[in-house]
Amino acid sequence: MLKINKINTVSDLGSYSIETIVEFLFTHLGRFGDSKEAIKASILYAFSDQEGKGGFLLTGQSGQELMSVVVVNSTGMSGFIPENILVYIAVRDDQRGKGIGAAMMKEALNRSEGNMALHVEYDNPARKLYERLGFKSKYAEMRFEKV
Repeated sequence: MLKINKINTVSDLGSYSIETIVEFLFTHLGRFGDSKEAIKASILYAFSDQEGKGGFLLTGQSGQELMSVVVVNSTGMSGFIPENILVYIAVRDDQRGKGIGAAMMKEALNRSEGNMALHVEYDNPARKLYERLGFKSKYAEMRFEKV
């Protein structure tokens, strides 16, 4: 059975370290992930107590085994931009297709205050899950990256 824990601070991590969470996300996000540095930055942002920052992590565990991690960052905004952004969700490769991702997403939506946005690549299979949960594609994201 999956036990889902909400983590608001580094001290709430229990037996896990930030590095353990970063490594889990880096490994299980695969080609849809980011660098370890970017993942760690999102976790530190979630744990920040600075005004306009914050968020939380969810860990999904079976016994002591880590099955899934979610990172939600607060945007510090409301109305024109949702209050939260789902930055990362990863399910252990050998546990996919068992409903863990859906359970983690529902828990993230229930435990967050306000609306939530996420970015998903068009070919990411998780996109169907997000749509089933009620996410809609309102805008196309465009980015300008300075070189």
